Amino acid sequence: MSEIKECLVCKTTSNDTPVTKFYYKNSHFYICSQHIPVLIHNPHELVGMLPDADKLPKG
Repeated sequence: MSEIKECLVCKTTSNDTPVTKFYYKNSHFYICSQHIPVLIHNPHELVGMLPDADKLPKG
């Protein structure tokens, strides 16, 4: 059984678009290339999707 690799924002899977794995708070998450800028520049938009996203500094 394989783990589903999907963007935490748009839920697009790695079968449809490239996704990147990243680690945060002792867990791992996937994000697609379209939403990497959100993670870097506007992490507050990830509140409810990523733990403590409201505490991440804006890029």
